[in-house]
Amino acid sequence: MTNQLPKKTVGRKAAKFRGPECLNCSNTLELTDVYCSYCGQLNTTKSLVLKDFFGEFIGSIITYDSRFRHTLKDLLFRPGTITRNYVDGKRLTYANPFRFFLSVSIIYFLLSGIISSFSGTDNRFSKNGDVPNFELGATGDNIRIFTTPTDTVSYNSILRANGIPVDSIPGLENIPNKKEVDSLIELFNPLFKKKDTIQTYDYISEEHLDTLHWFPRILTRFELYIDFYKTTNIKDPLKALDSLKHDNTKYNRWMYAKNEGIDQARENPSDFFNYLIEKTPFFVFFFTPFYALFFWLIYSKKKYTYMEHMILIFHIFSFIFLVMLIIIVP
Repeated sequence: MTNQLPKKTVGRKAAKFRGPECLNCSNTLELTDVYCSYCGQLNTTKSLVLKDFFGEFIGSIITYDSRFRHTLKDLLFRPGTITRNYVDGKRLTYANPFRFFLSVSIIYFLLSGIISSFSGTDNRFSKNGDVPNFELGATGDNIRIFTTPTDTVSYNSILRANGIPVDSIPGLENIPNKKEVDSLIELFNPLFKKKDTIQTYDYISEEHLDTLHWFPRILTRFELYIDFYKTTNIKDPLKALDSLKHDNTKYNRWMYAKNEGIDQARENPSDFFNYLIEKTPFFVFFFTPFYALFFWLIYSKKKYTYMEHMILIFHIFSFIFLVMLIIIVP
């Protein structure tokens, strides 16, 4: 090992701050080494000050932006080459596929949420088009009608939507007040007819469920809990399991509690859809290994490895989110 000092420098790279060992990985260094040859950390023993801290932070941003620029350009304009170049060894030219995918997906959903909040979209249950918009009250008994700007209701559309000939109701255009409008809706619109049917369920004991195979047992138990929930409207899993004389296990409580979530999804399908959209990056991430396995099996006779297919999948989904991001930006 030579102890000859190199040309004098200033700051954290100065020769007087260099040490014989890397502080990060303990790799043996020479005094001529500005950076560690193993981990790349700066060879310095100088204490970190505020200037150095922000300098490293800005440097990391510039480095990422440089890779981000190359990744963005090739992903949008040469999507067939970015995976090949990355697999061939150009790792520092492009951003990490997984990190880039997470960044793009997070930015997309943040922007989409902000744009939807400013656009004033309403997630209440409504029927658009020719049929007027309706909103159920808190108890489900009262109905509010969102009329057109001229404060009129398209009665013809209501009847056509329910398969009723408009010509069969004379004087339809002269309905004078809201009371008669409500009567018309109650008479012809099946959305607001009261259900006269009584929901029932077939009781299945815990002992009988234990005799079934694991998959039929799960389906049968879930169907029983759904029917029992609809019949009794009992939301408390503990009370429901006690009434059914089923084992009070964590799994049974979890399965019965899913009924409330199903109810919310039925009452507010748009909210449930938005929830699924928000979770899309996580679904994509967790199912990426299966997508890669699918491609790997299809191209099993090729020279590509499983991880190369994984990188390709991340690039594909990153491209999709980039295109969607460009579309939603006004």
